Amino acid sequence: MKRAIAFVAVLILLVGVIGGLSFFQFVFKPQMIKTIIGGMKHPATSVVVGQAATESWVRRVPAIGSFKPYQGIDLAAQVGGIVQTIRFESGQEVAKGTVLVDIDSSTEQADLKAGLATMRNADLALSRQQELISGGNTSRATVDSALATRDTAAASVDRSKAIIAQKTLAAPFAGRLGIRKVDVGQYLSPGTAIVTLTQLDPIYVDFPIPEQALSLVSTGQTIDVAVDGFPSDNFTGVVKSIDSRVSTDSRSVIVRAEVANKDKLLLPGMFANVSVLSGKARAVVTVPKTGVTYSLYGDSVYVVKPAPATADSGSAQAATPPAATSPSAPIDPTADLIVERRFVRTAEARGDRIAITDGLQAGDTIVTEGQIKLQPNAHVTIETTGGLTPRDTLPRQ
Repeated sequence: MKRAIAFVAVLILLVGVIGGLSFFQFVFKPQMIKTIIGGMKHPATSVVVGQAATESWVRRVPAIGSFKPYQGIDLAAQVGGIVQTIRFESGQEVAKGTVLVDIDSSTEQADLKAGLATMRNADLALSRQQELISGGNTSRATVDSALATRDTAAASVDRSKAIIAQKTLAAPFAGRLGIRKVDVGQYLSPGTAIVTLTQLDPIYVDFPIPEQALSLVSTGQTIDVAVDGFPSDNFTGVVKSIDSRVSTDSRSVIVRAEVANKDKLLLPGMFANVSVLSGKARAVVTVPKTGVTYSLYGDSVYVVKPAPATADSGSAQAATPPAATSPSAPIDPTADLIVERRFVRTAEARGDRIAITDGLQAGDTIVTEGQIKLQPNAHVTIETTGGLTPRDTLPRQ
């Protein structure tokens, strides 16, 4: 009997121990872990921030174009002959009327001398006939014939002079010469190009704009031009003309602007990034471009906000997001901060900033570096010493 009672007591003790261990392992311990983890505050993410600011921007119509010469020709001979003298160097600046090439004109010079002699003889014959007709010793027909002979001789002289003049090539306008294409002693056929002559100041830039932007562009508007060859220089010009028709292939229209080129840095054929300044300056809200996250669902930014006072410090992820209004005071970097993901509508980009037309107000503080680590209502700390250094030269838009 005593042995049975002892066995039952031991069994009851074992059941109690096993039940207590099971309760601790499967009920009390998970609840304790859940309470401890739930009470832990999520670590704050370090980010770099920037400010949304109001700037005065003039609307720009971007375009890509090419430079064209104000005047540019290929100098060519009107008549054939042997190159006798070359009076220029490749790349030389020449004034209007500067003689560039002499073509051998010895045959024409001989024809001119013969023509002058014939014209003098015709003049003498005409003078004799005029003296005879005054005395009534010749007919009027003879005088007319002598006059026609003299005029024919004079025309022959003028023709010889014209041919000689065509064998002396001069610059029709001031400009810069290209690389010469002929040598002394070379025979030139009529129309053979000798050298290019280009007037570089001013210079034209031609660029297409889509027909949708046609109402934004008119003659007299100012343009800004940037070229890859001189990234630190900015060139300005004025719209001079707009083509009279729209291309049916590209649905664009060609615009021509005139750009001052005093230093003659711009050359025909160079690539040009053009911005047409359209309309008056207007106030726009801008933010650093690095602060905008682009996705298929829309463009968004993370706005830094003070954490709600009623939010549980250990459950920031479950806190109700604050209202999407601009802060009335600057953000305190030492305060408890969270981020709100806000979708925005972007517009024109200029330099390292981009215009926001909807979703932000001036004064909002947004995350500009570190967005990839964030999610809505995450706690953040503001990094005041970090941040990327902007490049001196930004990529073309």
